[in-house]
Amino acid sequence: MNTTRPVLIFGATKGVGWLLAERLCSRHRKVVALARASERGEALQQLGVSVIEGDVSDAVAVERAFTVAGQDAVVVSTVSGILHEGCFVDEAGNMMITDVARGWSPYRVVLLTAIGCGEMRPYRSQQAVEAFGHIVDAKSRAEEYLRGSGLPHLLIRPGGLLDGPSTSQAELTSAPDVHGNVRRADVSALLEETIEQPDLDGQAFAVIDPTLESAARRRAATP
Repeated sequence: MNTTRPVLIFGATKGVGWLLAERLCSRHRKVVALARASERGEALQQLGVSVIEGDVSDAVAVERAFTVAGQDAVVVSTVSGILHEGCFVDEAGNMMITDVARGWSPYRVVLLTAIGCGEMRPYRSQQAVEAFGHIVDAKSRAEEYLRGSGLPHLLIRPGGLLDGPSTSQAELTSAPDVHGNVRRADVSALLEETIEQPDLDGQAFAVIDPTLESAARRRAATP
């Protein structure tokens, strides 16, 4: 594993993206992040992140971030949210990242989506469909777009994301019918372990923590 390879993070201002940036900077890795002016750019800089100001929906800003990260960077996207009514960053933002990445030579594009995406769709509970269906469908379309791009990629699908300290019990699984929750801290740790693992190109994994009560009840949950 090349531990000197730059890591470009989209979505580093909060949640799993922030925790991943924090972990990587503590290892003295080169980390680049795109952040809007209104978000936590200054705090990221204090961690040691090279922050590019801009929005993931802006091709010029995304291109600038790739330029700073350089060729052969690992690209990680944890972006999520609503751009405007009916349009999710989960889809449009991640498609923009994929489009720009085609002009570079990233080591890998790692997309953080959610349990229920892709081939997991038939196993979603009615409760999950009603609560998160539109978001998960948007994430699924982003996955398919990345898969069709020809770029080396890895899909990570966490269950319901929880705050709190790591339990160190989170697991990657390819089982399509799995449900459950997981701590953000554990997802960030698994990302650090897997984003450069050479035998994972083109694969998709769900992430749950089987020690959490919700996983034992197999209750469907998404970010």
